Amino acid sequence: MAGGGGGGGYKLTLLAARRQVSPFVMRVRVALNLKGLRYDYVLEDLAAKSDLLLASNPVHKKVPVLLHAGKPVCESAVILHYLDDAFPATPRLLLPADDPYGRATHRLWAARVDATLHPAWMRVVRVKAEAAAAADERATAAATAAALLEQLEGLLGEEEERRFFGGDAIGYLDVVLGSYLTWIEALREVASVALLDAARTPRLAAWAERFAGSQAVMSVTPEVGWVVAYAEMLRARWDAEDGATAPRHQFK
Repeated sequence: MAGGGGGGGYKLTLLAARRQVSPFVMRVRVALNLKGLRYDYVLEDLAAKSDLLLASNPVHKKVPVLLHAGKPVCESAVILHYLDDAFPATPRLLLPADDPYGRATHRLWAARVDATLHPAWMRVVRVKAEAAAAADERATAAATAAALLEQLEGLLGEEEERRFFGGDAIGYLDVVLGSYLTWIEALREVASVALLDAARTPRLAAWAERFAGSQAVMSVTPEVGWVVAYAEMLRARWDAEDGATAPRHQFK
């Protein structure tokens, strides 16, 4: 499969998971679409990883991996930065170089998003509804994630004309946060947890609609049902392991 158009004469290949729910893979696909870059899309069976994946990411053995002219670039955040550097003639994700403070701020918030939302989601999904302290555990994890979203609401600012975090166009922080929107929605079905609430964070809710409505995003957004099924699969695995350590996720 391929997406976008025009790859600067260089072959791009994206290694992704066969179970297409990863926010980390999605953000790379969104970036490639925004930049109009064509790429081959290779789905990996993470239970039986290919020699190509193992050779391309020998340390973590995770997806996504971007191969550019045969050279591997690993980890989604690194890939997004790389695409800006390798294809400077395409729309940039990071703010311009003459705004170093803005660039640093968006990198910081993007790192906080990954450090907060993914662990909180896994915790909410993992806790058994019938467990004695389940309500408190879920509430704590959900509150941590909700607090971050409230901070991001403030980052959007008061300006009605500001469509995205960096201005009028989707940028780096938008792509990182936006890749979790389907996972956030899936929590409503899996655990009756509503992290994104228009009454609590109206600007962020409006931003989410704009982001999700972009053609570059819609074409690569996983179905909510897929993420729900993934969460239920994880729960079944954890139940079978009787509370053992959560399985190591294979996306980054």
